[in-house]
Amino acid sequence: MNFETILFEVNSGVAKITINRPKALNALNKQVFSELEEAMNEVYNNFDIKGLIITGSGDKSFIAGADIKEFSEFTVEQGEELSRNGMRIFKIIEDSPKPVIAAINGFALGGGLELAMSCHLRIASDNARFGQPEVGLGVTPGYGGTQRLTQLIGKGKSMELLLTGAMLKADAALVLGLVNQVTTQDELMKAAQDLMGKINNVAPTAVSAVIRCVNAFYTDGVDGFNTEAVEFGKCFATEDFKEGTTAFMEKRKANFPGK
Repeated sequence: MNFETILFEVNSGVAKITINRPKALNALNKQVFSELEEAMNEVYNNFDIKGLIITGSGDKSFIAGADIKEFSEFTVEQGEELSRNGMRIFKIIEDSPKPVIAAINGFALGGGLELAMSCHLRIASDNARFGQPEVGLGVTPGYGGTQRLTQLIGKGKSMELLLTGAMLKADAALVLGLVNQVTTQDELMKAAQDLMGKINNVAPTAVSAVIRCVNAFYTDGVDGFNTEAVEFGKCFATEDFKEGTTAFMEKRKANFPGK
């Protein structure tokens, strides 16, 4: 797969997407979105890929936001279209049947934070900074930031951050539950890979089902409890369930086929 704004690689069943615009602090533009969607299609459809880590190139920035030059002259209609497209692609990440971890190395601002929040888990380096500074440009967050930030850290603190555009340091983000772990820059990718390794030791079909159940809680018109009951029942027809229960009774490590 040939890309210009991202790097895509797969090692030992784990894909890695690196947003690769270091001169622009990895800012998001139309091409990044297009290539990100193409890469996510590969993650969804390649059976050999068990999980995904998303990060940014360099040590200064995960993603410093959107490319403001690209939309500074947009009309109302173009602005809404940009927002809906970004939301659609981030929903693809959020709904991935395979776990997605954001490895946040530096600034995660605006669209960068919105992308990180669409991932299932977030690990940050100790130099990471988080924020939704859009109000300082005269706009709101456009890729789901007002919604996912509130889901993750609650209404009061998210309202404060959204209305002031203030930045959070990594340790504060950890306390608020915005990130799952904080580590050094040198240990960031290892920490993400170690966490992915723990997830990949369990049943892939069950992992996918858990993702669907948790996402159901935040989906309008969907009963999350009903989703859980349905997904629980479906597990009984999987080869993973048969292997997991058999391995338990035989007191051995399970070898899950992912089916």
